[in-house]
Amino acid sequence: MFYVYALYSSKTRVIYIGCTEDLKQRVKEHNSGEGGYFSKRNQPFTLVFYEAFISKTDALKQEKFYKTGYGREVLKDKIKVTLNQIR
Repeated sequence: MFYVYALYSSKTRVIYIGCTEDLKQRVKEHNSGEGGYFSKRNQPFTLVFYEAFISKTDALKQEKFYKTGYGREVLKDKIKVTLNQIR
C-alpha cells in the first residue's frame, strides 16, 4: 500500500503533504527531525489525514494534486473539523 498523508505542525500551524509506503515510520521520522529541512524546523507534527492506494502512481498523482492551490482547499475542507479540534 502507498499512503498520501497530511501532517499538521502545532509549532507553525502549517500542513505538510507527503507520500510513503510506511506511514507509521514516516510520521516517526518527521517527528524525530529525520524527515529533512522542513521537518526539523516545524516539528512536532500530528497526523491529520491519510488516504491509502494500491498503486504508487495513483498515490503520487493525489499527492501532487493536494500540493496545488485548489488541492489544498479540497484537503482543508476534508479535515476542517479535525483542524478546529487541534488548534
